[in-house]
Amino acid sequence: MNKTISKRLGNLLSVKSLVTLTLTIVFAYMAVAQTISQDFMTVYAVVIAFYFGTQSQPAQEKTENGNGNS
Repeated sequence: MNKTISKRLGNLLSVKSLVTLTLTIVFAYMAVAQTISQDFMTVYAVVIAFYFGTQSQPAQEKTENGNGNS
């Protein structure tokens, strides 16, 4: 169980996760301040799509190979 927690924390601290978390915090701040620009929305949408696309890809491959136990 400790290995699972440490692995997840390690994954959370990866560069793409840090970038995604930082952009999400900035997005939340800008939404509250009502200063979101169209350019930022475009960049944010691309980063979020990339992040969740790469996260779901390994899970999808496991499911297609019959190894996934969701």
